[in-house]
Amino acid sequence: MYSITVVGTGYVGLVTGACLADFGNTVTCVDSDDAKIERLKALDLRFFEPGLPEIVARNSQEGRLKFSSDLAAAMKGSRVVFITVGTPAGPDGSADTTAIYAVGRAVAESLDGYTLVVQKSTAPVGTARELSRFMRRHAKQGAEFDVASNPEFLREGSAIETFMHPDRVVIGVEGLRAARILKKIHDPLFLIETPTIVTTLETAELIKYASNCFLATKISFINEIANLCEAVGADVLTVAKAMGMDRRIGGKFLHAGPGYGGSCFPKDTRALSALARKVGVKADVVGAAISVNDRQLKLMVAKILTAIGSPRGKRVGILGLSFKPNTDDLRESPALAIIPGLRRRGVRVRAFDPVAIPHARKHPRLHGVEFVEDAYETARGADALVIVTEWNEFRGMNLRRLKRLMRRPVLCDLRNVFDVDEVRTAGLRYVGVGTGCPSA
Repeated sequence: MYSITVVGTGYVGLVTGACLADFGNTVTCVDSDDAKIERLKALDLRFFEPGLPEIVARNSQEGRLKFSSDLAAAMKGSRVVFITVGTPAGPDGSADTTAIYAVGRAVAESLDGYTLVVQKSTAPVGTARELSRFMRRHAKQGAEFDVASNPEFLREGSAIETFMHPDRVVIGVEGLRAARILKKIHDPLFLIETPTIVTTLETAELIKYASNCFLATKISFINEIANLCEAVGADVLTVAKAMGMDRRIGGKFLHAGPGYGGSCFPKDTRALSALARKVGVKADVVGAAISVNDRQLKLMVAKILTAIGSPRGKRVGILGLSFKPNTDDLRESPALAIIPGLRRRGVRVRAFDPVAIPHARKHPRLHGVEFVEDAYETARGADALVIVTEWNEFRGMNLRRLKRLMRRPVLCDLRNVFDVDEVRTAGLRYVGVGTGCPSA
Protein backbone atom coordinates (compact mmCIF):
# COMPACT_ATOMS: atom_id res chain seq x y z
CA MET A 1 0.00 0.00 0.00
CA TYR A 2 1.07 3.58 -0.56
CA SER A 3 1.17 6.88 1.28
CA ILE A 4 -0.72 9.20 -1.08
CA THR A 5 -1.33 12.96 -1.18
CA VAL A 6 -4.43 14.24 -2.97
CA VAL A 7 -4.33 17.95 -3.75
CA GLY A 8 -7.78 19.48 -4.06
CA THR A 9 -10.78 18.56 -1.92
CA GLY A 10 -13.61 19.27 -4.32
CA TYR A 11 -15.90 16.60 -5.67
CA VAL A 12 -13.21 14.61 -7.55
CA GLY A 13 -10.53 15.05 -4.89
CA LEU A 14 -12.65 13.99 -1.97
CA VAL A 15 -14.14 10.97 -3.73
CA THR A 16 -10.70 9.93 -5.00
CA GLY A 17 -9.04 10.35 -1.61
CA ALA A 18 -11.76 8.51 0.28
CA CYS A 19 -11.87 5.59 -2.15
CA LEU A 20 -8.08 5.24 -2.31
CA ALA A 21 -8.08 5.15 1.50
CA ASP A 22 -10.76 2.48 1.38
CA PHE A 23 -8.39 0.45 -0.81
CA GLY A 24 -6.03 0.41 2.19
CA ASN A 25 -3.73 3.30 1.32
CA THR A 26 -2.85 6.11 3.72
CA VAL A 27 -4.23 9.29 2.14
CA THR A 28 -3.88 12.96 3.03
CA CYS A 29 -6.25 15.32 1.21
CA VAL A 30 -4.76 18.80 0.93
CA ASP A 31 -6.47 22.11 0.26
CA SER A 32 -5.26 25.70 0.61
CA ASP A 33 -8.58 26.68 2.20
CA ASP A 34 -8.01 26.29 5.96
CA ALA A 35 -11.71 26.66 6.78
CA LYS A 36 -12.60 23.91 4.32
CA ILE A 37 -10.01 21.59 5.85
CA GLU A 38 -11.40 22.19 9.33
CA ARG A 39 -14.91 21.37 8.09
CA LEU A 40 -13.65 18.14 6.52
CA LYS A 41 -11.90 17.17 9.75
CA ALA A 42 -15.32 17.58 11.37
CA LEU A 43 -16.78 15.39 8.58
CA ASP A 44 -18.77 18.32 7.15
CA LEU A 45 -18.72 17.62 3.40
CA ARG A 46 -20.91 20.52 2.21
CA PHE A 47 -22.16 18.66 -0.89
CA PHE A 48 -24.45 15.71 -1.43
CA GLU A 49 -23.17 12.41 -2.79
CA PRO A 50 -24.77 9.11 -1.72
CA GLY A 51 -22.40 6.94 0.31
CA LEU A 52 -19.57 9.48 0.49
CA PRO A 53 -20.15 10.66 4.11
CA GLU A 54 -19.99 7.06 5.31
CA ILE A 55 -16.78 6.20 3.46
CA VAL A 56 -15.09 9.45 4.58
CA ALA A 57 -16.13 8.88 8.20
CA ARG A 58 -15.02 5.23 8.22
CA ASN A 59 -11.56 5.88 6.79
CA SER A 60 -11.03 8.98 8.93
CA GLN A 61 -11.88 7.05 12.09
CA GLU A 62 -9.57 4.20 11.07
CA GLY A 63 -6.70 6.63 10.44
CA ARG A 64 -6.27 6.07 6.71
CA LEU A 65 -7.79 9.40 5.60
CA LYS A 66 -6.49 12.75 6.85
CA PHE A 67 -6.95 16.39 5.88
CA SER A 68 -4.35 19.15 5.83
CA SER A 69 -3.60 22.60 4.41
CA ASP A 70 0.17 21.99 4.52
CA LEU A 71 1.25 20.40 1.22
CA ALA A 72 4.94 20.16 2.08
CA ALA A 73 4.17 18.33 5.32
CA ALA A 74 1.70 16.01 3.62
CA MET A 75 4.29 15.07 1.00
CA LYS A 76 6.86 13.92 3.55
CA GLY A 77 6.97 10.16 3.14
CA SER A 78 4.42 10.32 0.32
CA ARG A 79 5.55 8.94 -3.01
CA VAL A 80 2.37 9.57 -4.98
CA VAL A 81 0.59 12.91 -5.45
CA PHE A 82 -2.77 13.17 -7.21
CA ILE A 83 -3.72 16.59 -8.61
CA THR A 84 -7.51 17.03 -8.51
CA VAL A 85 -8.01 20.79 -8.70
CA GLY A 86 -10.60 22.61 -10.80
CA THR A 87 -10.11 23.53 -14.46
CA PRO A 88 -12.95 26.00 -15.13
CA ALA A 89 -13.84 27.06 -18.64
CA GLY A 90 -12.36 30.31 -19.88
CA PRO A 91 -14.14 32.87 -22.11
CA ASP A 92 -13.29 30.89 -25.27
CA GLY A 93 -14.35 27.57 -23.76
CA SER A 94 -10.82 26.31 -23.14
CA ALA A 95 -9.96 24.86 -19.74
CA ASP A 96 -8.13 27.13 -17.31
CA THR A 97 -5.18 25.10 -16.02
CA THR A 98 -3.77 27.79 -13.70
CA ALA A 99 -4.50 25.74 -10.58
CA ILE A 100 -2.79 22.65 -11.99
CA TYR A 101 0.46 24.51 -12.60
CA ALA A 102 0.27 26.23 -9.21
CA VAL A 103 0.06 22.81 -7.56
CA GLY A 104 2.78 21.48 -9.86
CA ARG A 105 5.16 24.22 -8.77
CA ALA A 106 4.43 23.67 -5.08
CA VAL A 107 4.95 19.91 -5.48
CA ALA A 108 8.19 20.43 -7.42
CA GLU A 109 9.59 22.67 -4.71
CA SER A 110 8.72 20.07 -2.04
CA LEU A 111 10.12 16.98 -3.79
CA ASP A 112 12.21 14.77 -1.53
CA GLY A 113 12.90 11.44 -3.19
CA TYR A 114 11.15 9.88 -6.16
CA THR A 115 7.52 10.98 -6.52
CA LEU A 116 4.85 10.07 -9.03
CA VAL A 117 2.65 13.07 -9.83
CA VAL A 118 -0.71 11.92 -11.17
CA GLN A 119 -2.65 14.54 -13.13
CA LYS A 120 -6.31 13.60 -12.57
CA SER A 121 -7.99 16.94 -13.28
CA THR A 122 -9.63 17.12 -16.69
CA ALA A 123 -7.23 19.23 -18.74
CA PRO A 124 -6.35 19.90 -22.40
CA VAL A 125 -4.34 17.32 -24.28
CA GLY A 126 -0.67 18.04 -23.69
CA THR A 127 -1.11 19.33 -20.13
CA ALA A 128 0.62 16.38 -18.41
CA ARG A 129 3.69 16.61 -20.66
CA GLU A 130 3.92 20.38 -20.26
CA LEU A 131 3.42 20.01 -16.50
CA SER A 132 6.43 17.68 -16.39
CA ARG A 133 8.59 20.28 -18.16
CA PHE A 134 7.24 23.05 -15.92
CA MET A 135 7.97 21.09 -12.75
CA ARG A 136 11.48 20.28 -13.95
CA ARG A 137 12.21 24.03 -14.10
CA HIS A 138 11.10 24.51 -10.49
CA ALA A 139 12.48 21.34 -8.90
CA LYS A 140 15.91 20.94 -7.36
CA GLN A 141 18.56 19.69 -9.71
CA GLY A 142 18.51 15.90 -9.82
CA ALA A 143 14.99 15.61 -8.36
CA GLU A 144 13.33 12.37 -9.39
CA PHE A 145 9.69 12.37 -10.46
CA ASP A 146 7.32 11.25 -13.19
CA VAL A 147 4.06 12.81 -14.33
CA ALA A 148 1.19 10.54 -15.31
CA SER A 149 -2.35 11.10 -16.56
CA ASN A 150 -5.13 9.13 -14.85
CA PRO A 151 -8.43 10.71 -15.94
CA GLU A 152 -11.50 10.36 -13.75
CA PHE A 153 -14.83 9.04 -15.02
CA LEU A 154 -16.93 9.63 -11.91
CA ARG A 155 -20.69 9.91 -12.32
CA GLU A 156 -22.30 12.29 -9.88
CA GLY A 157 -24.96 10.56 -7.85
CA SER A 158 -23.14 7.22 -8.09
CA ALA A 159 -19.50 8.29 -7.69
CA ILE A 160 -18.54 5.66 -5.11
CA GLU A 161 -19.92 2.87 -7.29
CA THR A 162 -18.22 4.18 -10.43
CA PHE A 163 -14.87 4.51 -8.63
CA MET A 164 -15.07 1.07 -7.04
CA HIS A 165 -16.51 -0.65 -10.14
CA PRO A 166 -15.39 1.44 -13.14
CA ASP A 167 -15.90 0.53 -16.77
CA ARG A 168 -12.14 0.91 -17.27
CA VAL A 169 -9.01 2.42 -15.77
CA VAL A 170 -6.96 4.67 -18.06
CA ILE A 171 -3.28 5.16 -17.28
CA GLY A 172 -1.16 7.54 -19.32
CA VAL A 173 2.56 7.21 -18.57
CA GLU A 174 6.04 7.65 -20.03
CA GLY A 175 7.87 4.87 -18.20
CA LEU A 176 7.48 1.45 -16.62
CA ARG A 177 8.06 2.72 -13.07
CA ALA A 178 5.06 5.07 -13.19
CA ALA A 179 2.89 2.42 -14.82
CA ARG A 180 3.83 -0.14 -12.19
CA ILE A 181 2.90 2.21 -9.30
CA LEU A 182 -0.45 3.21 -10.78
CA LYS A 183 -1.31 -0.39 -11.51
CA LYS A 184 -0.43 -1.33 -7.93
CA ILE A 185 -2.63 1.47 -6.54
CA HIS A 186 -5.52 0.13 -8.62
CA ASP A 187 -4.88 -3.52 -7.65
CA PRO A 188 -8.32 -3.92 -6.00
CA LEU A 189 -9.91 -3.09 -9.36
CA PHE A 190 -7.72 -5.52 -11.25
CA LEU A 191 -8.89 -8.28 -8.90
CA ILE A 192 -12.44 -7.73 -10.17
CA GLU A 193 -11.10 -7.81 -13.74
CA THR A 194 -11.56 -4.13 -14.52
CA PRO A 195 -10.20 -3.45 -18.02
CA THR A 196 -7.07 -1.29 -17.97
CA ILE A 197 -5.69 0.88 -20.74
CA VAL A 198 -2.02 1.81 -20.42
CA THR A 199 -1.12 4.38 -23.03
CA THR A 200 0.65 7.69 -23.67
CA LEU A 201 -0.03 10.91 -21.77
CA GLU A 202 -1.79 12.58 -24.70
CA THR A 203 -3.93 9.56 -25.52
CA ALA A 204 -5.10 9.24 -21.92
CA GLU A 205 -6.08 12.89 -21.82
CA LEU A 206 -7.97 12.66 -25.08
CA ILE A 207 -9.85 9.52 -23.97
CA LYS A 208 -11.56 11.57 -21.25
CA TYR A 209 -12.68 14.32 -23.61
CA ALA A 210 -13.69 11.93 -26.38
CA SER A 211 -15.79 9.85 -23.99
CA ASN A 212 -17.72 12.76 -22.51
CA CYS A 213 -18.18 14.48 -25.86
CA PHE A 214 -19.57 11.30 -27.42
CA LEU A 215 -22.11 10.90 -24.61
CA ALA A 216 -23.11 14.55 -24.95
CA THR A 217 -23.53 14.00 -28.69
CA LYS A 218 -25.86 11.04 -28.05
CA ILE A 219 -28.02 13.27 -25.87
CA SER A 220 -28.14 16.05 -28.45
CA PHE A 221 -28.89 13.57 -31.21
CA ILE A 222 -31.87 12.00 -29.45
CA ASN A 223 -33.18 15.47 -28.62
CA GLU A 224 -33.12 16.37 -32.30
CA ILE A 225 -35.00 13.15 -33.02
CA ALA A 226 -37.47 14.03 -30.25
CA ASN A 227 -38.20 17.38 -31.87
CA LEU A 228 -38.71 15.63 -35.19
CA CYS A 229 -41.07 13.15 -33.50
CA GLU A 230 -43.23 16.01 -32.26
CA ALA A 231 -43.41 17.45 -35.76
CA VAL A 232 -44.44 14.21 -37.46
CA GLY A 233 -46.47 12.53 -34.70
CA ALA A 234 -43.97 9.82 -33.76
CA ASP A 235 -42.92 8.63 -30.29
CA VAL A 236 -39.29 9.19 -29.29
CA LEU A 237 -39.52 6.63 -26.46
CA THR A 238 -40.19 3.85 -28.92
CA VAL A 239 -37.63 5.20 -31.38
CA ALA A 240 -34.95 5.31 -28.68
CA LYS A 241 -35.85 1.86 -27.38
CA ALA A 242 -35.54 0.34 -30.84
CA MET A 243 -32.27 2.17 -31.51
CA GLY A 244 -30.83 0.97 -28.21
CA MET A 245 -31.52 -2.66 -29.09
CA ASP A 246 -28.84 -2.34 -31.76
CA ARG A 247 -25.68 -3.39 -29.92
CA ARG A 248 -23.66 -1.02 -32.06
CA ILE A 249 -25.62 1.90 -30.57
CA GLY A 250 -26.73 0.92 -27.06
CA GLY A 251 -29.60 2.42 -25.11
CA LYS A 252 -27.72 4.54 -22.57
CA PHE A 253 -27.93 8.32 -22.95
CA LEU A 254 -30.73 8.03 -25.50
CA HIS A 255 -33.19 9.83 -23.23
CA ALA A 256 -34.90 12.88 -24.68
CA GLY A 257 -35.25 15.88 -22.41
CA PRO A 258 -34.08 19.43 -21.79
CA GLY A 259 -30.46 18.66 -22.65
CA TYR A 260 -27.26 17.82 -20.79
CA GLY A 261 -25.83 19.78 -17.87
CA GLY A 262 -23.48 19.29 -14.95
CA SER A 263 -19.82 19.99 -14.37
CA CYS A 264 -18.47 17.79 -17.18
CA PHE A 265 -20.39 17.64 -20.45
CA PRO A 266 -20.85 21.40 -21.05
CA LYS A 267 -17.27 22.19 -20.04
CA ASP A 268 -15.66 19.25 -21.85
CA THR A 269 -17.51 19.76 -25.14
CA ARG A 270 -16.48 23.42 -25.19
CA ALA A 271 -12.91 22.54 -24.21
CA LEU A 272 -12.56 19.93 -26.97
CA SER A 273 -13.98 22.38 -29.47
CA ALA A 274 -11.47 25.01 -28.30
CA LEU A 275 -8.61 22.50 -28.55
CA ALA A 276 -9.63 21.59 -32.10
CA ARG A 277 -9.64 25.26 -33.11
CA LYS A 278 -6.22 25.74 -31.53
CA VAL A 279 -4.64 22.90 -33.50
CA GLY A 280 -6.49 23.71 -36.74
CA VAL A 281 -8.81 20.70 -36.80
CA LYS A 282 -12.53 20.93 -37.49
CA ALA A 283 -14.74 19.41 -34.80
CA ASP A 284 -18.12 19.95 -36.42
CA VAL A 285 -19.92 17.09 -34.62
CA VAL A 286 -18.97 18.39 -31.18
CA GLY A 287 -19.88 21.91 -32.23
CA ALA A 288 -23.29 20.69 -33.38
CA ALA A 289 -23.87 18.89 -30.08
CA ILE A 290 -23.22 22.16 -28.23
CA SER A 291 -25.56 24.13 -30.51
CA VAL A 292 -28.35 21.56 -30.24
CA ASN A 293 -28.07 21.55 -26.44
CA ASP A 294 -28.29 25.34 -26.24
CA ARG A 295 -31.30 25.34 -28.55
CA GLN A 296 -33.03 22.56 -26.62
CA LEU A 297 -33.11 24.64 -23.45
CA LYS A 298 -34.83 27.48 -25.31
CA LEU A 299 -37.31 25.03 -26.80
CA MET A 300 -38.21 23.81 -23.30
CA VAL A 301 -39.05 27.37 -22.22
CA ALA A 302 -41.17 27.81 -25.35
CA LYS A 303 -42.90 24.47 -24.69
CA ILE A 304 -43.91 25.53 -21.18
CA LEU A 305 -45.10 28.96 -22.32
CA THR A 306 -47.22 27.36 -25.05
CA ALA A 307 -48.76 25.06 -22.47
CA ILE A 308 -49.82 27.86 -20.12
CA GLY A 309 -50.88 30.40 -22.75
CA SER A 310 -50.41 34.09 -21.93
CA PRO A 311 -47.75 34.29 -19.19
CA ARG A 312 -49.37 37.26 -17.46
CA GLY A 313 -50.37 36.31 -13.91
CA LYS A 314 -49.37 32.67 -14.38
CA ARG A 315 -47.55 30.50 -11.87
CA VAL A 316 -45.39 27.49 -12.76
CA GLY A 317 -44.16 24.83 -10.36
CA ILE A 318 -40.68 23.41 -11.03
CA LEU A 319 -39.78 19.93 -9.78
CA GLY A 320 -36.02 19.39 -9.71
CA LEU A 321 -33.20 21.93 -9.66
CA SER A 322 -30.02 19.81 -9.70
CA PHE A 323 -28.71 18.81 -13.12
CA LYS A 324 -29.43 15.13 -12.39
CA PRO A 325 -30.90 13.03 -9.56
CA ASN A 326 -28.92 12.04 -6.45
CA THR A 327 -26.80 15.20 -6.40
CA ASP A 328 -27.20 18.78 -5.23
CA ASP A 329 -24.98 20.06 -8.05
CA LEU A 330 -26.54 23.01 -9.88
CA ARG A 331 -23.71 23.57 -12.35
CA GLU A 332 -25.13 24.00 -15.85
CA SER A 333 -28.44 22.57 -14.67
CA PRO A 334 -31.28 22.95 -17.20
CA ALA A 335 -33.27 24.60 -14.41
CA LEU A 336 -30.82 27.51 -14.45
CA ALA A 337 -31.83 28.28 -18.04
CA ILE A 338 -35.52 27.35 -17.88
CA ILE A 339 -36.46 29.28 -14.74
CA PRO A 340 -34.90 32.62 -15.79
CA GLY A 341 -36.48 32.14 -19.23
CA LEU A 342 -39.91 31.88 -17.63
CA ARG A 343 -39.34 34.73 -15.21
CA ARG A 344 -38.27 37.08 -17.99
CA ARG A 345 -41.74 36.54 -19.46
CA GLY A 346 -43.38 37.45 -16.17
CA VAL A 347 -44.14 33.93 -14.93
CA ARG A 348 -44.01 33.40 -11.16
CA VAL A 349 -42.01 30.31 -10.22
CA ARG A 350 -42.28 28.01 -7.23
CA ALA A 351 -39.71 25.20 -6.98
CA PHE A 352 -38.78 22.08 -5.05
CA ASP A 353 -35.76 19.78 -5.09
CA PRO A 354 -35.06 16.98 -2.57
CA VAL A 355 -31.50 18.16 -1.77
CA ALA A 356 -30.46 21.19 -3.86
CA ILE A 357 -32.56 23.98 -2.30
CA PRO A 358 -29.82 25.23 0.10
CA HIS A 359 -27.56 25.89 -2.89
CA ALA A 360 -30.44 27.19 -5.00
CA ARG A 361 -31.33 29.86 -2.44
CA LYS A 362 -27.87 31.38 -2.93
CA HIS A 363 -27.74 31.12 -6.73
CA PRO A 364 -27.98 34.51 -8.50
CA ARG A 365 -29.99 33.09 -11.40
CA LEU A 366 -32.69 31.84 -9.05
CA HIS A 367 -33.41 35.06 -7.15
CA GLY A 368 -37.13 35.67 -6.88
CA VAL A 369 -38.02 31.97 -6.94
CA GLU A 370 -40.25 30.71 -4.13
CA PHE A 371 -38.77 27.51 -2.68
CA VAL A 372 -41.12 25.06 -0.96
CA GLU A 373 -40.80 21.85 1.02
CA ASP A 374 -42.41 19.19 -1.18
CA ALA A 375 -43.79 18.39 -4.62
CA TYR A 376 -47.42 18.91 -3.67
CA GLU A 377 -46.79 22.39 -2.31
CA THR A 378 -45.05 23.15 -5.61
CA ALA A 379 -48.23 22.23 -7.46
CA ARG A 380 -50.56 24.32 -5.28
CA GLY A 381 -52.20 27.03 -7.41
CA ALA A 382 -49.93 26.32 -10.38
CA ASP A 383 -50.94 26.74 -14.02
CA ALA A 384 -48.41 24.05 -14.94
CA LEU A 385 -46.17 21.64 -13.08
CA VAL A 386 -42.81 21.02 -14.79
CA ILE A 387 -40.53 18.03 -14.14
CA VAL A 388 -36.98 19.21 -14.87
CA THR A 389 -34.99 16.59 -12.91
CA GLU A 390 -36.14 12.97 -12.75
CA TRP A 391 -35.84 12.31 -9.02
CA ASN A 392 -37.35 8.93 -8.18
CA GLU A 393 -39.67 10.41 -5.60
CA PHE A 394 -41.46 12.34 -8.33
CA ARG A 395 -42.42 9.09 -10.05
CA GLY A 396 -44.60 8.12 -7.13
CA MET A 397 -46.61 11.33 -6.95
CA ASN A 398 -50.38 11.02 -6.66
CA LEU A 399 -51.55 12.53 -9.94
CA ARG A 400 -55.14 13.01 -8.85
CA ARG A 401 -53.97 14.91 -5.80
CA LEU A 402 -51.83 17.11 -8.04
CA LYS A 403 -54.83 17.89 -10.21
CA ARG A 404 -56.87 18.98 -7.18
CA LEU A 405 -54.10 21.31 -6.03
CA MET A 406 -53.38 22.98 -9.37
CA ARG A 407 -55.21 25.96 -10.82
CA ARG A 408 -54.85 24.48 -14.32
CA PRO A 409 -54.09 20.73 -14.66
CA VAL A 410 -51.04 20.80 -16.95
CA LEU A 411 -48.06 18.48 -16.45
CA CYS A 412 -44.97 19.35 -18.48
CA ASP A 413 -42.89 16.20 -18.17
CA LEU A 414 -39.52 17.27 -19.59
CA ARG A 415 -37.98 13.91 -18.64
CA ASN A 416 -40.81 11.67 -19.94
CA VAL A 417 -41.14 10.13 -16.48
CA PHE A 418 -44.86 9.38 -16.65
CA ASP A 419 -47.00 7.27 -18.92
CA VAL A 420 -49.16 9.55 -21.09
CA ASP A 421 -52.35 7.52 -20.57
CA GLU A 422 -51.85 7.44 -16.80
CA VAL A 423 -51.58 11.22 -16.67
CA ARG A 424 -54.63 11.75 -18.84
CA THR A 425 -56.68 9.26 -16.84
CA ALA A 426 -55.93 11.36 -13.74
CA GLY A 427 -57.40 14.37 -15.55
CA LEU A 428 -54.16 16.16 -16.33
CA ARG A 429 -53.07 17.53 -19.68
CA TYR A 430 -49.74 15.95 -20.64
CA VAL A 431 -46.85 17.76 -22.32
CA GLY A 432 -43.83 15.55 -22.98
CA VAL A 433 -40.67 15.72 -25.05
CA GLY A 434 -40.81 13.89 -28.37
CA THR A 435 -44.04 12.08 -27.59
CA GLY A 436 -45.80 13.21 -30.75
CA CYS A 437 -48.42 14.88 -28.53
CA PRO A 438 -46.72 18.02 -27.20
CA SER A 439 -49.94 19.76 -26.22
CA ALA A 440 -52.68 17.11 -26.42
